[in-house]
Amino acid sequence: MFKAIHLQLGAAVITAIGAGAIVGTRGFVSVGLAALAGILPNLFFAIRLTMMASRPGASYAANFFIGEFLKIGATIGLLAIAIKGYPEMHWPSLLIGFAIVLHAGFIAFWKKP
Repeated sequence: MFKAIHLQLGAAVITAIGAGAIVGTRGFVSVGLAALAGILPNLFFAIRLTMMASRPGASYAANFFIGEFLKIGATIGLLAIAIKGYPEMHWPSLLIGFAIVLHAGFIAFWKKP
């Protein structure tokens, strides 16, 4: 899980630099906020699963689904805060950055450990 988060962070940095070069500061900040909304809940979810895996007698499946539900809620909440808090949002940069960050985690499954 942490490998996927590292890949998401790398994709976010590359996308933010690209958006900053094309759009300017608005694009850079928009991708940064999208990346924050996508990566931060994933990081907390990975930490939660790591802690639950070492606990004896814990229901891993139940904790996975509860954590996934909380992760989706936190992602939506962070996006809403970003949209309200940054009125100069560049929407194409936000959406493209968010899509790239969320899909970058799938690359971790292609690479062998």
